[in-house]
Order: sequence, then C-alpha cells, then structure tokens
Amino acid sequence: MIKKDYTVWAFAGVIFIVGLVAAVFFFWQKSKQTEVEMAEMVEMMTYEKEQLEQDYTDLSVEMEGFSYKTNNDSILKLLDQEQTRVQLLLEELKTVKATNARRITELKKELASVRKVLVYYVSQVDSLNRVNTKLVTENRTVTKKYQEATKTAEQLATEKQQLSKIVSIAAQLDARNIVVTTLNSRNKKTTRLSKIALIQFDFSIAKNTTATTGQKTVYLRIMTPDDDVLQKRATDVFPYENQSIQYSCKKEIEYGGEELSTTLYWNVEEVLAAGTYRVDIFVDGHLIGTQTFKLEK
Repeated sequence: MIKKDYTVWAFAGVIFIVGLVAAVFFFWQKSKQTEVEMAEMVEMMTYEKEQLEQDYTDLSVEMEGFSYKTNNDSILKLLDQEQTRVQLLLEELKTVKATNARRITELKKELASVRKVLVYYVSQVDSLNRVNTKLVTENRTVTKKYQEATKTAEQLATEKQQLSKIVSIAAQLDARNIVVTTLNSRNKKTTRLSKIALIQFDFSIAKNTTATTGQKTVYLRIMTPDDDVLQKRATDVFPYENQSIQYSCKKEIEYGGEELSTTLYWNVEEVLAAGTYRVDIFVDGHLIGTQTFKLEK
C-alpha cells in the first residue's frame, strides 16, 4: 500500500516539474518575443525621430530659400521669427529620446503648425507678386503712354516753334528800293566828296499783312569803308540779337500794314573818306534791308 502511494506521488511530482519547466519555457519565450517587439518599436521610433529631424532641416532650408523670393519687410520679419522657432525646435528634437513618444508627437504638431504658417506666407508673397507684376505692367503702360505723349508734345512744340519761326520771318518787314542821294549845303545833288553836306536815304517798307502794325522806330546804320559806324553820340545804340549796337540816325513811323515810303537824313559833320559805304536798316530788332554806295573824290 505504501509502495503504491509513493508511485502516485512520484508521478505527480514528475508532472509538476514538467509543468513548471513548460511554464518557465513559455514565459522565457514570451519574454524574448517582447524584447524583440520592444527593439523593433524602438527602432521604428528612432527612424520616425530621424525622419522628423530631416523634415525640420528641410523646412529650415525651404524657409531660407523662400526669404530670397520677397523683399517685403513685414513678411521677412515674421519669416525670420519662424526660422528661429524651427531652429530651436530642431535643437530640442536632437536631444529628445526616441522613446519619448509624447514629446515627439508634440514636435510633429509644431512642424505641421510651422508648415501652415509657411503656406500662408507663400500665398501672401504670391499675392503681392501678382499685384506687383500688375503694377509693373500698368507702370510700363503708363510710362509708354507718357513717353508717347511727351514725344508728341515735343514734336508739337518743335512744329510750333518752326511755325512760330516761319510766322516770325513772315512778319518781318522788308525795306525795298533803297536810294542814296548826296546833297550839298543848298540841298542840291552833288557827287563831289568835299561838297557833300547831307546824305538822303529813301526807301519803301513793303506791304505785310502778317506784321504787327503801329508806331515803329527805324534805325539807320551807316558803315564807312573802314567798317566804322557814323555816329553823333556814343549813347546812340539800340538792341539787336541780345546786344546793343550803334546806329547813325533813327525815325519814328506809323506802319499800318500797307507799303510805306520814308526818308532819313545824315548831316555830314565829319570828313568823309572816299570808298564804298554800306547802309543797314533795322526795324523791330530785325535787319530789313541793306544797300552799298560809293563816294568818290
């Protein structure tokens, strides 16, 4: 009986030991599987962290390149702030353990937030660029129209100037039929140089309907053979081509646009030399006629 009980207990012990060994083996296998799974999980989290670091680096480079696409001071300032924020987050990410899932998730959200900001800046810059392109195009159009208008105005001014010049020339008076007569002290004609006491200048001012009418001053300028001007006083000058020049004698006339005949005289009070003289006639600041004559001994 005792032997039978011993056999039962021995068999039960064997069964227990076998079961214990099986349990230990099972839990050991389970532990190895868990370690493998944990290692795989850590490897995956490390990979995700590395990818996140690369995303932050790429975003930083993208923002750096984007800053060269705009010259808007306000956007550049905000962009600089976001770049600083990305750099700080990247430095933090490098120090965070791959197993810190909570902080890794937060940094992913931060990255998504910065990307949204960058997308907004891109849309703003694109909008500004479109507006700027439109303004540049409009400015070119306006500039072209202004240049065309300026060119037209200059052309019209030139034509007006030319027309004014033509009108001015047309309005100038013209002295014709200039006759020089030398007289003695009894107002008789003489050709003897020593007897000449008076030189008479007869001429006609031609009809001109474009010239201004009214009172005018006729200046006579007598040039000697030596190119000196016969003159009574040094103060006898008149304006001509932006300077004052000498005259020999003058006369006030009333010009009405029709042909007008007139006469001027030069009283000889000096010794005249033989030779060729020239008389120039001026009215309204213009030389309207010239004639040469000879005085012989």
